[in-house]
Amino acid sequence: MATQTETGPIGRVGTFIRRLGPTWLAGAIAAGPATMASLLTAGAGYGYALLWVVVLSAVLGAVGQYLAMRLGLLTEAGIVAVVEEHLGSFWAWVLVIDAVLAAGLAQLAIMLTLAEVSATIAATAGVGSALLTDPRFWGIAWAVILALGLAGGGYRLAEIGAKLLVSLVVLAFVASVFVVPIDPGEAVTGLVPEIPGVDGALVAAGVLGGAVHITLLTMQSYTMRARGWTERDRDIATFDVASSMLVAFGIFSLAVFLVAGSVLPGVVADPGSIDEIQAAEALGPIAGEHAMWLFLLGLWGAAVSTLGGNTIVPPYLLADKLGWEQSVDDPRYRGAVVVVALASAAGAFLGAAFFQVLVLVLAFGLVGTPFALAVILYLLNDPEVVPETNSLAANVGGLALFGVAVVLAGEFVQDELQTVTEPASAFVVAFAVAMALAILGLAGRYARERLGGR
Repeated sequence: MATQTETGPIGRVGTFIRRLGPTWLAGAIAAGPATMASLLTAGAGYGYALLWVVVLSAVLGAVGQYLAMRLGLLTEAGIVAVVEEHLGSFWAWVLVIDAVLAAGLAQLAIMLTLAEVSATIAATAGVGSALLTDPRFWGIAWAVILALGLAGGGYRLAEIGAKLLVSLVVLAFVASVFVVPIDPGEAVTGLVPEIPGVDGALVAAGVLGGAVHITLLTMQSYTMRARGWTERDRDIATFDVASSMLVAFGIFSLAVFLVAGSVLPGVVADPGSIDEIQAAEALGPIAGEHAMWLFLLGLWGAAVSTLGGNTIVPPYLLADKLGWEQSVDDPRYRGAVVVVALASAAGAFLGAAFFQVLVLVLAFGLVGTPFALAVILYLLNDPEVVPETNSLAANVGGLALFGVAVVLAGEFVQDELQTVTEPASAFVVAFAVAMALAILGLAGRYARERLGGR
């Protein structure tokens, strides 16, 4: 009887579900503290006006992961190695630098969040020690824990516990949708594309950047390889993308945004300076007096789990470029993981409000994402790279994603031009110019090869 169950329809479904995973990892990283901060800021600042971006983020996030998944399945290699082989070392380095910059800045912002929330939890719990309520102490402590855990393979337990906490706060937001007074008629008006108010472009870019981020796109090929998936696994890989990014991440994003848009506009006077205590009010209707603790622990869990996944992005890409083994068995890779983990402690010394930094970092990541999309589309349309080039539908979806990312990133960069004399804005603008030139150079190469017939 047991054998019949395992080989019957129910057994096959169970086996199918157990095999899911690569894009769920991307979805877990996407549903991190930065995305949560962007969604809460969007709802608090503009009500339902940015609902169209939230919906697009789930749809386009799934499109991006699908394209990256196809490249991983068809080439059975990491994206950097594929670029190195077919486009050359220069373009491989451009992609690595693009992704490492985006992941590195995200690392600092996530550590800032983790350090600040850890200190807030200690202070809220009544801990009298000045050391334990100092974010800088927690930044150093978590950097050491991260380095030892990832280099020694002992970080898994912390991530599992953290993801349980994240799951609780996500369920709380989903439950709140059925409790808070959401106005469907007003919410529908948010489906009309517009960039509202001051800093609207920054927030919109942050929301989209949470789902369509260069680190998520570049790491997809490596998670495919880790599972040993090939073109024969296309069906389960496609279901993996749809169920994680489109469904699970979409529900998470909509729940957080709709609850924030219904509750926070009347609570947060200045969305530009929203903090974790004010944001916790969004869970008040469902959690009551426990809202703050639930939110803080959920935010803490999101930071811990996302930090672990984000830390290995730069070492993975560098290892692929330099020919290292992508495992802690290789001392060079292990050393790179330790360096990235320890360097992240600097985030706790930024001295900035982490909610605003998280949104800014996602927007910055979106500026670097169009180049990665251009690389993926280029490779997927080259018959010398993949045995089956993109279908018309896949190209249309990819170009739509590229266009939306360019427009929202452009709106954000245009806002940064107004304060270009400030170092942070100048860096964003310079990075955007470099990425634009890279995209034009790549497009020119593609046109020459097609017109010249190679």
